[in-house]
Amino acid sequence: MADEAKAKGNAAFSAGNFNDAIRHFTEAINLAPTNHVLYSNRSAAYASLNQFSEALGDAQKTVEIKPDWSKGYSRLGAAHLGLHNYNDAVSSYKKGLEIDPTNEALKSGLADAESAAARSSSRSRAGPGSGSNPFGEAFGPEMWVRLASDPSTRAYLEQPDFVKMLQDIQKSPNNLNLYLKDQRVMQALGVLLNLKFQTRGDDAEMAGEDAGSASQPAEETVKKEKRVEKEVEPEPEPMDVSSEEKEKKERKVQAQKEKEAGNAAYKKKEFETAIQHYSKAIELDDEDVSFLTNRAAVYLEMGKYEDCIKDCDRAVERGRELRSDYKMVARALTRKGTALTKMAKTSKDYEPAIEVFQKALTEHRNPDTLKKLNDALKAKKDLEQQEYFDPLIADEEREKGNQFFKEQKYPDAIKHYSEAIKRNPKDHKAYSNRAASYTKLGAMPEGLKDAEKCIELDPTFSKGYTRKGAVQFFMKEYEKALETYQAGLKHDPHNQELLDGVRRCVEQINKASRGDLTPDELKERQAKGMQDPEIQNILTDPVMRQVLSDFQENPKAAQEHMKNPSVMDKIQKLISAGIVQVK
Repeated sequence: MADEAKAKGNAAFSAGNFNDAIRHFTEAINLAPTNHVLYSNRSAAYASLNQFSEALGDAQKTVEIKPDWSKGYSRLGAAHLGLHNYNDAVSSYKKGLEIDPTNEALKSGLADAESAAARSSSRSRAGPGSGSNPFGEAFGPEMWVRLASDPSTRAYLEQPDFVKMLQDIQKSPNNLNLYLKDQRVMQALGVLLNLKFQTRGDDAEMAGEDAGSASQPAEETVKKEKRVEKEVEPEPEPMDVSSEEKEKKERKVQAQKEKEAGNAAYKKKEFETAIQHYSKAIELDDEDVSFLTNRAAVYLEMGKYEDCIKDCDRAVERGRELRSDYKMVARALTRKGTALTKMAKTSKDYEPAIEVFQKALTEHRNPDTLKKLNDALKAKKDLEQQEYFDPLIADEEREKGNQFFKEQKYPDAIKHYSEAIKRNPKDHKAYSNRAASYTKLGAMPEGLKDAEKCIELDPTFSKGYTRKGAVQFFMKEYEKALETYQAGLKHDPHNQELLDGVRRCVEQINKASRGDLTPDELKERQAKGMQDPEIQNILTDPVMRQVLSDFQENPKAAQEHMKNPSVMDKIQKLISAGIVQVK
């Protein structure tokens, strides 16, 4: 994103990595070619590298895109000043002041440009033989920024007597001779001339033999290496906000220290101490959303859910204002959702939490957030069932279903049985009765599912086995039906319905064994058998394939196979399915 590239460029500029800053600003411009601020920032970076032609091009593009933006003319003036186009610099600063008459940076730039233009004009009139001080140009309008940029002279600018001496020299370069004994002035002169001076004790002297011998090459060096203003940030003007930026950075550093202290306290479960540190960090720097989300985490651990939610809401709002990383916004939303689930007491209480988790996932699809969402959905469903649970009403609904069943109004019966199940999901009789209704309507899969649920809830309930066996019988799965009836007889050996079910299944199985099936019945049974996974497994078993081959070609081997109960059981299944016929 262009904003991310711009932020990287600003950080590189602040660190003095101007080439990296140019690269990041160029990347941002490629993504947002109509953003005037990006051209302005890159112009400042070019100027810091003394690449004034490139700085001028970007400054011109800035005012072309945004002609009513005063800072664009400040960039334009600085670029012209670096190129020694003093009249153009004066014109640029004046245009900026027409837009913003109170802009101090433009006023200062105009004064410097006019001063430089006047000195240039004076030197032109005086000619090469004039007696002007050779160091005059070193104390030009860019002097302050060059001294502020150099670590060896930056601290001097905070000393009033030093500043006064430089102002005096700037007004009249010939006054330099009055202050040469001051080591600070010598150090500043070395920075401005790009020369190394030895300044040890009271014997400070220039690296050259004397000031006169060094002046000429120094003057040429200055002309070659002039620079424009260097700013703490590309967008603000340096001379106006450098102190503010310095204070801001110090506050940010201190805020990070408070955060680290809060993290340490949190790990030790010293929650009140952690809260104090995070709160202090928030006071120092309100542009880091992590301070809010961290404090919210502490409130969450302490059970102060309302406070946690407030911090999360503030973090989301502030994060969007600052265009923070979407992951940070998602984290705040997830934390809020967690607090809401902790507060939930009814199924409806989970609805806002679910909504917040879903919003968090739109910001960033985090596995932890997804799990929390699924847990909330499940908890809501469980609570709904608990809130709806009423065994007395369930019994009433089941009785209504029974009445409709007797009247052969099976859809109405199913409706009431379903309501009974909702009111009491553990009522095995409701599942049994609904299975019977589904069977009457020919909805065999639904009937089978309810019958199996009935047996699961109460394995000793005989009706469950008769319902399941009946469905399987109607589906012509006689072997499975027989197994179901026999399982039921283990719990109720004398149940007549189960005994009748066994008898019917045996008749159908024997009918196939005797070969009494009509051709159509045989085809139907074979087709159904081939769809049965168990039959498919038997037919693909290499051992059973050999057994079937022996039954056809090797009677002696077949007799040996018949002694194996497992083999005979499988053969019987194939006979029942019509796959194998006995003649």
